[in-house]
Amino acid sequence: MVKTAGRMAFDFIDIPKRSEKPRSRGLVMVLDKGLGQASAEALMCAAPYIDIVKLGWGTARLFTEKMIREKIALYARHGIIVSNGGTFLEVAHRQNKVDRFLQYCRRIGIEAVEVSNGVISMDPETKTDIIRTAAGMGFFVISEVGKKDPVEDHRLSLQDRIMEAKRDMQAGARFIIIEAREGGKSLGVYDDTGALKQEMARFLAEQIGIENIMFEAPEKSQQTQLILLFGRDVNLGNIRPDDVIPLETLRRGIRGDTFGGLQD
Repeated sequence: MVKTAGRMAFDFIDIPKRSEKPRSRGLVMVLDKGLGQASAEALMCAAPYIDIVKLGWGTARLFTEKMIREKIALYARHGIIVSNGGTFLEVAHRQNKVDRFLQYCRRIGIEAVEVSNGVISMDPETKTDIIRTAAGMGFFVISEVGKKDPVEDHRLSLQDRIMEAKRDMQAGARFIIIEAREGGKSLGVYDDTGALKQEMARFLAEQIGIENIMFEAPEKSQQTQLILLFGRDVNLGNIRPDDVIPLETLRRGIRGDTFGGLQD
């Protein structure tokens, strides 16, 4: 009798290898918009392909601490780093509670902190101080660059974004998220149809370092364009839970959108 435990299905079909966790490139950040424990457990079938889960939109505030702790522990058991959503930290800043916010994150097991100024006005020194403080506490710090309002975002020049990104990395940020929200239109590297502005994306990658950037890419078309432009190991964020496995097939070139279009 042939032993099949632990054996991958269709393992006679050759596909490109990907680095295993913890990896430094080809990261996937999933947006958890308030998944219940059962849904989070079901998502763990895709755990090998998830590096970070963001508890987005301040949804953690609407659950008991016990439920959030249990979900964080579940993710941690599968080698997944848990982060707050950047806007939630902006709320804490507006209420002068950043220190308390960070201490609480550490207490309940959140390992990553996303620092953004997408909604509120925050002077560069303040953002730098928050990043430096969080990094000094041992957090995996992720900085987001860009505004959530398209009008405000369009006022940011390429040099504004690059300057902010480099300043944040110098302060201790491990990755720079390029803002696109959950819709992926009219913000950052996407036009009003959601299509990738390739020249802009390429320039940001050259100036900041593609290994330092995580592009928010909620739509399949955006994931495809970024993978074809930068390769299968581009870092992608704001991925919907149901899209984790389909995204991995795009990276491996076994889906029509990228089949034959990737170099090994």
